[in-house]
Amino acid sequence: MILSALLTSVGINLGLCLLFFTLYSILRKQPGNVTVYAPRLAAEGKAQQGGQFNLESLLPTVGWVRKAWQLSEDEILSVLGLDAVVFMRIFIFRLWVHFCAAYVFTGVVCYLLYYEYEYISSKRIAYFYSSKPQPHQFTILVRGIPIPSGGTCSETVDSFFIENHPSTYLSHAVVRRTSKLQGLIGDTEKLYKRLSYLKLNNHTPQRFRRDGFLGIFGRKVDLVDHYEKKLQDLEDNVRLEQSSSAGKEVPAAFVSFKSRLGAAVALHIQQAVNPTKWVTERAPEPQDVYWPFFSDSFIKRWICVLVVFVACIALTILFLIPVVLVQGLTNLDQLETWFPFLKGILKLTFVSEVITGYLPSLILQMFLSFVPPIMIMFSSMQGYISLSQIEKSACIKVLWFTIWNIFFANVLSGSALYQVSVFLEPKKIASVLAEAVPAQASFFIAYVVTSGWTSLSSELCRLVPLICSFFKRVFSGKYGDEFEVPSIPYHSGIPKILFFGLLGITYFFLAPLILPFLLVYYCMGYIIYRNQLSNVYALQYQTGGKFWPIVHYSTIFSLVLMHIIAIGIFGIKKVPLASSLTIPLPILTLLFNEYCQKRFLPLFKTYPTECLVKKDREDVNDPTMAEFYDKLVTAYRDPGLMSLRYSRSGTEGLSSPLLQAAEV
Repeated sequence: MILSALLTSVGINLGLCLLFFTLYSILRKQPGNVTVYAPRLAAEGKAQQGGQFNLESLLPTVGWVRKAWQLSEDEILSVLGLDAVVFMRIFIFRLWVHFCAAYVFTGVVCYLLYYEYEYISSKRIAYFYSSKPQPHQFTILVRGIPIPSGGTCSETVDSFFIENHPSTYLSHAVVRRTSKLQGLIGDTEKLYKRLSYLKLNNHTPQRFRRDGFLGIFGRKVDLVDHYEKKLQDLEDNVRLEQSSSAGKEVPAAFVSFKSRLGAAVALHIQQAVNPTKWVTERAPEPQDVYWPFFSDSFIKRWICVLVVFVACIALTILFLIPVVLVQGLTNLDQLETWFPFLKGILKLTFVSEVITGYLPSLILQMFLSFVPPIMIMFSSMQGYISLSQIEKSACIKVLWFTIWNIFFANVLSGSALYQVSVFLEPKKIASVLAEAVPAQASFFIAYVVTSGWTSLSSELCRLVPLICSFFKRVFSGKYGDEFEVPSIPYHSGIPKILFFGLLGITYFFLAPLILPFLLVYYCMGYIIYRNQLSNVYALQYQTGGKFWPIVHYSTIFSLVLMHIIAIGIFGIKKVPLASSLTIPLPILTLLFNEYCQKRFLPLFKTYPTECLVKKDREDVNDPTMAEFYDKLVTAYRDPGLMSLRYSRSGTEGLSSPLLQAAEV
């Protein structure tokens, strides 16, 4: 890629960033866009959806930058939890890494890694000490329950844990198949919210509409009456399905204990002689449970993991098609060979610069945008029982998919078999990468600008939710009655941040020109995501900072990759002494990683006995523990089996719960 094409790409993306910033500054102040740009604040009642129009709201301002900058870490922790703090610390960590300019660089990065690992670990312990008793701290999930003929899962669990854990066992909740019920209840809740909104706003012009597609076709009806009849039918279907689902037990149960230590002992000790029976794992938070997938057996879960592995490989191979297309666009001669009728157009300077400088990274980003939701789908098929586990698994998949298909596929620029064959000959890896990586420096600079700068700007402007909100208001007549507060997209955000970190570490001595572009990206991301965490995203679940080990391993991989490329470059430059002196670097880095694994990783897997006993002793004098134990008994009851209560008063609406915790 020539310099002029690179500058063209930078200019286009810089213009788009300024456009998105300006649009966001104006649109966020419009009363009708509150549910788009501050849905969490609107849901909490801290932002009003109404308001009068004034001309000042059409003037762009930068006040949101100051508010985002002033947002403290403790505020983020209290509202969105430790995972959000970890998400923001990634930006801080990457900023410091890219300020550093191969022993000194490696030493500084390793020091920063150690410091951040220690900091997040201490935060994790402090967060645990400061937290109130939580159901997941006292509960484990047991799968592979051997149910005897003529017995029930509930009776089997009860007798087993009374016999083997008599002093600590409290209660259990058997898992049942309620996939169909979950869909029915979701539809019922949505319809109930719409009905409540219409009753609270009785004179709204949207009350009388057509019941067909987009409110344009069909007969004109009173939506209140129409929704009441439809809601009654849904309730009847839910009750019918509940009565038939009550007996569909899965050989799995959430088992609760009287203390955290009792739950930890049951979790880490093998419960039966056969290790595939009475299999225990940590229970997620009740709101984090992914109810649709509880596989029957250990074998079925293993098969699902294998199927997902094969599907990921197939997706990786298929993704090489857009990669080849992108590489063709960066080479005008090859493009003219493929499409000879475009020779005249390609001779125009501006056209050729846009095609070679901007279009390749844009096309790659468009295809890559489909990967995170696909990986979420794959992870949900693997038998994970919590949303956080699914998102963490998808995060790892997206990260390695991006590293392979965006970095290695573009660097090696060959067929899939060629890319694999390179790594089957270890002696040639360093020299091949040393020749191929520097040649793609300008492409990755353009990729950082397109996928980084412009992507962050579009995140701020929230184009997709804005367009959806507009169509809802125009065609469906929904003015704020139904909106969903989004959660932080860890599975797509973290891999992108870490991939840019890999580019920065890899190219810091090959093409230092990329560092200012990455520095701008991390500065933009730090401000923009602080703004989004303050106004847009809501806490869905809490892992206690378990995403940080992914950051650590990714950085170690990036350092080792940089060392291998450095060894290859010194070999190509005929400097064998420098190449030999660099060989200890990857070894020392891996030793450092091994030390960090021993020192910090256990804290991210489970809390130590010292912490558990200290918290349990505090609970002895806590007068609220009796009430907590009462709630713990029903905390993991499947929401699909709760009883329905529909209020027809029309004024309880959004404030009164649709589902009440009553056992079926």
